Amino acid sequence: MKRILIVEDDQDIAVLEKDYLEASGYTADIVSDGAIVVSTILRGEYDLILLDLMLPNYSGYDICREIRGKIDVPILMVTARTESADKIKGLGLGADDYIAKPFDPAELVARVKSHLKRYQRLTNKQKPQPKDDDDTIYVSDLKILPRSWKVFRNHKEIRFPNREFELLLFLASHPNVVFSKEELFEKIWGYDYTGDSATVTVHIGRIREKIEENPARPRIIETVWGAGYRLNPS
Repeated sequence: MKRILIVEDDQDIAVLEKDYLEASGYTADIVSDGAIVVSTILRGEYDLILLDLMLPNYSGYDICREIRGKIDVPILMVTARTESADKIKGLGLGADDYIAKPFDPAELVARVKSHLKRYQRLTNKQKPQPKDDDDTIYVSDLKILPRSWKVFRNHKEIRFPNREFELLLFLASHPNVVFSKEELFEKIWGYDYTGDSATVTVHIGRIREKIEENPARPRIIETVWGAGYRLNPS
């Protein structure tokens, strides 16, 4: 049974989320104090995190920033702050989705199910493989191992969350081809995802920070103004 951690200081909302999730067959726990959230999450007992932005002692942004490099489970931000800048900031810190209050509990459960299924599919792809990866892709000083789901830069491994890896791998598998944000969104997130193509921009930015010498002037993943993005393999 999948375990969900609800990080929410509004008790009524937390209980509503818990009731709907448990009615759908999940186990759900509630934490309301931001000060203890990180240690609770890092115990590794949960399959998905529902994370409120506005918490006492510790913001949801701070929590997302601290945990994203240490765990690989879906993080869904739940908040009353609906400005685009808040959404982009959350996605930029590693959140997988953004749900605005007030929300339809049935929609919340549907998104939880969708993200858990997706992560399960991606996890199944990451089962141990032989050391030799015949599908290895070389891009500049990068070495991408599709079957092992690993990326090395100058022989040092770089950690990529699942969607960042999928996006990099897709572009690397189609060098010198320009893809629009909409095309990349469809290829990587699919039709059942409730976000929008702005998510692609955020993820491209995070990838560039890891692989580019100067992310402000990228040479590996280039922006083709008015068209989209293109990976330069040289």
